Amino acid sequence: MTLDDFLARIPKVELHCHLLGTVRRGTFTDLVRRAQAPISDEDIAAFYTRGEKPVGVLRVLRALDAWLLRTPDDFHRLTYEYLQDAAAHQVRHAEFFWNPTGTAQLGGLSYAQALAGIRRAIADARADFGISGRLIAAIDREAAPEAALEMVQWVIAQPCEEVVGIGIDYRENDRPPELFAAAYRTARQAGLKTTAHAGEFGMPWTNVRTAVELLKVDRIDHGYTVVDAPDFARQCADAGIVFTVVPTNSYYLRTLAPERWALDHPIRRMPALGLRVHPNTDDPTLHHVTPTGAWRMMTRDFGFGLDDLRAFTDNGLRAAWIDADTRRAWQREHLAEFDALRAHLDAASP
Repeated sequence: MTLDDFLARIPKVELHCHLLGTVRRGTFTDLVRRAQAPISDEDIAAFYTRGEKPVGVLRVLRALDAWLLRTPDDFHRLTYEYLQDAAAHQVRHAEFFWNPTGTAQLGGLSYAQALAGIRRAIADARADFGISGRLIAAIDREAAPEAALEMVQWVIAQPCEEVVGIGIDYRENDRPPELFAAAYRTARQAGLKTTAHAGEFGMPWTNVRTAVELLKVDRIDHGYTVVDAPDFARQCADAGIVFTVVPTNSYYLRTLAPERWALDHPIRRMPALGLRVHPNTDDPTLHHVTPTGAWRMMTRDFGFGLDDLRAFTDNGLRAAWIDADTRRAWQREHLAEFDALRAHLDAASP
């Protein structure tokens, strides 16, 4: 067994992936043609081109909301295809983000309508591929704080087992976490789990602190600048907060020299500070990465070994928004599978 075989076969959970960032190029093209949207073939090619300095992801996401996603069946297609693709890489459980505000404000499709399509897809994918899916309703931080509170109220008014919590995404610049404190407080009071993108775009580590101390999140998405504050990082480590990191994070690919990127990326330093990290794809089709590829980058680019990967597997299970009995069962099963595969890998080593 090669290392690539091993990484493809280990059981995985995915906790940081954006539904609109999973859209297959063929699906995107179909939606453009159906809508007769003002998007050329050259635009589509540019959206799906990832060079040395990746750009364009946010444009794709906004285009989907503005022109292309018009029916519950569209959301069913995106969700089903994402879960199918993830299951092919041994993802057993996926918690993925969707931004209802963008869908409603730009696309004109209500929360209830889009949610119906997503829920059907989750059920269909479970039946067809054995993968469990859960939805994280994400605040659009580029919209007004009032829109965030409204979105949380949509979620509370229509409870369902598939929607487990809220998050916050899009550009962090000039949109600090404290702007959305009321939405997070309301979500927590309703029993929803919470996470937040923070410290992603080179923004100060204090954004991570605000997410932890003011928003009181259960986990952090990205969180890289926490390495600038070792004392606070130790507090996060002691609290057991899991950081869902993304090896293909475009900010560091754009801002670090190619020969230094993997050496200087904060992901490399986070576990040494005691932080629990777990690798994820974020926007897999736009980042040109798979779940297996994200785990491969943790070894190839950042130098983590098999013991580290086992710890990352456990971190994901600790951070997943599942009940305690399921967590214990999956920890036994996933780690036993990891160890059995590792034994074959070790046996194959010279």
